[in-house]
Amino acid sequence: MLSILFRKKLPSDRRKLGRWGERWCERYLRRRGLKTLARNFSCKTGEIDLVMVDGDRTVVFVEVKTRVDESFQPAESVITTAKKARMVRAARYFLMRYNIEDRPFRFDVVTVIAGRGRRPEIRHYQRAFVP
Repeated sequence: MLSILFRKKLPSDRRKLGRWGERWCERYLRRRGLKTLARNFSCKTGEIDLVMVDGDRTVVFVEVKTRVDESFQPAESVITTAKKARMVRAARYFLMRYNIEDRPFRFDVVTVIAGRGRRPEIRHYQRAFVP
């Protein structure tokens, strides 16, 4: 019965699937003590799915990758060098814009694998890359 509920909730549109994954990711991170500062922050230099703050006041910039399954390639593999560079530029702009440049920060990657008929599998990679 539970599997039918998850199957019905799974969006078919890629953009909606991404937002669905971001909501699961945000809930997952909040249960681990992080607080949300911004969702889908964008500027002309790039976009960041979630901006959160950890218990030690570290600003965490989160890239969320959502997939129905990983039959073609692992979700982590699609985060390119160019994507990382755009995230770093957007993060620096975020820190400057909100005058929190003195705070420590890090870049995390979270993958949400929706699967078929079960709860999503969530993998959290803290400090996934360093600028």
